[in-house]
Amino acid sequence: MLPVKRFIDFVEQNRLFKPADKVLAAVSGGMDSVLMAHLLKAASYNFAIAHCNFMLRGADADADQHFTKQMAINLGVQFHTINFDTAQYAREHKVSIQMAARDLRYQWFEQLRLQHGFDAVALAHHQNDTIETILLNLTRGTGIAGLHGILPVNGNLVRPLLFLSRDEIQTIVEAEGLNYVEDASNASTKYARNKLRHKVIPVLKDLNPNLEATFENNLRTFRELEMLLDNQVNLLANELLVSHGDNTSISIEKINHLSPKRLLLFKLLQRFNFTEGTVDDLLTALHKHSGRRFESPTHNLVVDRQDIIITGRNDMEPDDIIFNETDHERKWGNYRINILHDDSPIIVRDNPLAVSIDAYKLIYPLKIRRWQQGDTFYPLGMKTRQKLSDFLIQQKVPLHVKKTVPLLINGNGDIMWIGGYRLNDKYKVSASTKKVTIFELFKI
Repeated sequence: MLPVKRFIDFVEQNRLFKPADKVLAAVSGGMDSVLMAHLLKAASYNFAIAHCNFMLRGADADADQHFTKQMAINLGVQFHTINFDTAQYAREHKVSIQMAARDLRYQWFEQLRLQHGFDAVALAHHQNDTIETILLNLTRGTGIAGLHGILPVNGNLVRPLLFLSRDEIQTIVEAEGLNYVEDASNASTKYARNKLRHKVIPVLKDLNPNLEATFENNLRTFRELEMLLDNQVNLLANELLVSHGDNTSISIEKINHLSPKRLLLFKLLQRFNFTEGTVDDLLTALHKHSGRRFESPTHNLVVDRQDIIITGRNDMEPDDIIFNETDHERKWGNYRINILHDDSPIIVRDNPLAVSIDAYKLIYPLKIRRWQQGDTFYPLGMKTRQKLSDFLIQQKVPLHVKKTVPLLINGNGDIMWIGGYRLNDKYKVSASTKKVTIFELFKI
C-alpha cells in the first residue's frame, strides 16, 4: 500500500507546498521518482512531470524518455521534456559530465517553473541520498554546513521522499507492482557517489542495520546546531563588523577574545567568501607584523595595526592611467582628476585635493598610479628624500587605503604629488615660476 498519509504528513510538517500549489515533479523514470509521481497522484496534488534526456546513453536514454512520457499520460498529468547535449556543455564549460547534467537540469527546471507558474520543483531524493551527501561532504571538507545533508526545502526545490530509505522505496514499489526503468550507470563505481553507495554504505549497514534512522536523528541535531551557530555568528557580526563606507573592519583585540576563535572567525569571514585555509593563515599573521594581505574571489583583506580591513575587490587598486598636456579630465579609481593650465604662478591653498605645479617642470605623458614598494619623494619643505611608506605611516593612512591613494608621476618617474596629502618639494611653485598646471581631485 502506498504510504500516502506519511507522504502528506511529511509535506505538511516541512511546508514543502500547499494542497492548491502547482508542483513540477522531476522524474527520470527510476524507482525513486516513479514512486514520488504516484504518491503525488494518490495524494491528489496538482502536479506535472518534467524529464531530461541528457543524450549520454543512446537508445536507453530515449527509451527512458518514452517510458516517462507514457507514465505521465497514464497518470493524466502534463508532461515536459527536453534533450541536452550534455557532453558538449561539459567541454565548453570545462566541468564534469555529472556537473554539466546538474547545471542543465536545474536551469531548465527553473525556466519551467517561471514559465508555467509552478510553486515548487519536487526532487526524489531519499534518506540514503542524504547519507551519501554527508559522507561526500565530510570527504571533501565542506565544514559544518555539509553535515546537514540534503534539506527538505531549498528555495523552490523540495524533496518529499526524505522520510523514506532506499530499501523502503524498493519494498513499496515492488509491493505495488510499479514499473520503472533502471539506469545502468547507477551500478557503475566510476562516480564517487556510486562508490559510496556500493562499497562504503553496505559496510556501515553491517555495523548498524538502522543506519538510515541513526543518520536521520543525527541530522536533526546537526541542523539545530547549525542554526544555533548561525544565530551566534549573526549576533557577533552585529557587534564586531564595523562598516566604514564600502569597507568593513574587525578589531584584532576582539578577534583574540573569540572562543572558539578559528570557527567563529571563519563564519564571520565566510560572508566575504574567505576559506578556512585563509583563516588559518590569517590567525598566524595576526601575531606578526601588519600589512599581510589575503584575497577571496570577491574581497581583499588587509591586516592593519589594530584591525583587519575588508574591502570589495572592485574598489581597490585601480589601473594606471596616462594623460597628455591636451587632457582636461581623467578618471582613476574613485576619483575624477581635473587638469587646468594657468598662465600665472597661482598657488592653491587650503584644499588638500588640489595642487599647483610649475608647468615647465612637467614631462609628458604624465601618469596616475598607486603606491609601489620602494617609492620615495621629497616632501614639501624638506630637502631629504623620504620613503613613501614611511610618510603614509606618519600621516596615519590605513593600510587598506594606501593602495587607493593617487600618485601623480612625472614623465621622468618622479612622484610629484601624493594626492590629498603632500607635494614633492622639487615641483613647488617658486618665485621663478611663470606658468602653473593645477591638478584637482574629486571623489566620485
